[in-house]
Amino acid sequence: MAEKFRWGIISTGRIAHALADAIQKTAEGEVVAVGSRNQETADAFAAKFNIPRAYDSYEALCADPEVDIVYVATPHSHHYDNVLMALNENKHVLNEKAFTINARQAEECIDMARERGLFLMEAMWMRFNPHFVQARQWVDDGLIGDIQQVFADLSVQFEYDPTNRFFNPELGGGALLDLGIYPISFTHYWLGVPDDVYSIAFLGETGVDEHVAAMFAYESGKTAQLSFSMRVLGTREATLIGDKGMIRFADPIHSSRKVTLIRPGHEDQVVTFPEENFYRYEVEEVHRCLRAGLKESPKMPLDDSLALMRIMDAMREEWGVEYPME
Repeated sequence: MAEKFRWGIISTGRIAHALADAIQKTAEGEVVAVGSRNQETADAFAAKFNIPRAYDSYEALCADPEVDIVYVATPHSHHYDNVLMALNENKHVLNEKAFTINARQAEECIDMARERGLFLMEAMWMRFNPHFVQARQWVDDGLIGDIQQVFADLSVQFEYDPTNRFFNPELGGGALLDLGIYPISFTHYWLGVPDDVYSIAFLGETGVDEHVAAMFAYESGKTAQLSFSMRVLGTREATLIGDKGMIRFADPIHSSRKVTLIRPGHEDQVVTFPEENFYRYEVEEVHRCLRAGLKESPKMPLDDSLALMRIMDAMREEWGVEYPME
């Protein structure tokens, strides 16, 4: 392994820009190559981040012998093909969420990574960010007791545009994979796999889910209420309620800069975090795991990614939503 971990980035969209900046801010990482569908956008991206090599195809990027880790930043519909492409070239992979479009695809990617002994992780940056770490500490210290309820919303009002990937079923569009993955992953992290899932979705003109409400129920009596939407602007907040207190996550739940511990008989404890590129924390987790010889992150294990896809598959089945590529 080189002195620094050498990253290659597939795609040049907004999230790829954020990750490139985050990687360059870490002590152990550098972006050495970028791949796009055309040379012009690859060159522009490379120039912005001082990346030495720019390719006009994802295949060329994955085949680069100087790349250790491939970051997949394409739309959901392409994750499956792009992850397998990188794994076939014996690259470690950080794959953007949602992991794939369904559990079958996720399972195939996971199986290949495990068979080849390669690192693979879903880029669920929320789990590595400071606000999440702080909440985990409070919960581990028993300050809110046993978690009984979760409330989580991530609703962002998008202007309707049938050509935009958010509304395009061919690209895995809809609120579920882009927004819902956060409150679902948030709930799964704290409460585990639900015993029952109840959900309802409003389907828009293009056939994708635009507005969703859901409840997760557990045999223990624990519950979660989730909402996510592309039609309205919601609170984008989350709350963990235990039998001794609660923790509130300020807007937005995936990169909140403020968490509040609320307990009866105690003054509220508020912790705030400075504004920064929070994506660096998941990058540092990849580096930490690789340095330790781990093939997956204990904080975002592959079994969690597969469980999340199965939950979302079940929800889509309830709505009658199927992606064209399925």
